[in-house]
Amino acid sequence: MFFVFLFALFFSADLLAYESDQYRNRTQYVADSLEVMDLEVNDALRRIIKQKRQPGSRHAFSRAIWKEVGGWYWADKIERWAARSPTGDKYDQTRHKSIYRSMPIWATRVNFIFGVGRSFRLNDEMVGSDKFGHFFSQGFKYYKRELRGESRERLLAKGAFAERWIFGQLTTGVYSNADLVANYEGWRFYQSLFQDDVIPGKKSILKRTEGRYVLQRPFTWADHINAYWDEALNPSFNVKSLNWRLRQSILKLCSEVKEAPEFYLVPDDGELWARYADIGLKDNRSNQFVAICGLN
Repeated sequence: MFFVFLFALFFSADLLAYESDQYRNRTQYVADSLEVMDLEVNDALRRIIKQKRQPGSRHAFSRAIWKEVGGWYWADKIERWAARSPTGDKYDQTRHKSIYRSMPIWATRVNFIFGVGRSFRLNDEMVGSDKFGHFFSQGFKYYKRELRGESRERLLAKGAFAERWIFGQLTTGVYSNADLVANYEGWRFYQSLFQDDVIPGKKSILKRTEGRYVLQRPFTWADHINAYWDEALNPSFNVKSLNWRLRQSILKLCSEVKEAPEFYLVPDDGELWARYADIGLKDNRSNQFVAICGLN
């Protein structure tokens, strides 16, 4: 574990956080960042399209997008941009003011050192900045594996393995179901660049014209983000020392939950669980507000 911490410290010099906190401040008014975040991605796509020597293959174009908004960082470029940009509204919680505050290092692990990242309202969902990195970087890994000919089952299993180890449970004590959903939706994004109907009823984002890619339709996060990107509504599977403390902290929020239950429920929980049934989720819905606070 000591060497894992050293590894994380080395790669995290410019990191704002490992995980996020969607348990607190849920009723706070925060402007939706969908328009701002859509623009950031579409601008990146346009920059690549305008290059004199445009990437020619699907792999090369996808890699160019990954380098533009992701890159070789523990926290992707778009994560850091979103967390620091004055154009996007953010929830009040900051690095060390979260539901994990005052929990011991053996329970929260790397989060004890780095705290949590900022959360945004995006497509009317509460989403942590770390999910943007999962979407672009882990999604790109899934897509590369697909292009190499790996089966869906094998590449999804590798994603779940990564969440058990360096990107999740080993370092943070958290096996994040929401991370896996963001990974999977990132994979669908890369597919949707070149394939029709990845997003049902929509053409591919790009099309090939006279040897070059052109933008056929704009990207929108709304095609991918839903309640299962929210760590509180799609609870992570935690190590025991963390899970017990987290449940106690959630119990303290129950009076707030019962005052405004609409902020704490997942109306389409069953449909979403079925949609992502094969991507590696570990069922910890006993940590949902509805279960802990006794909502009907």
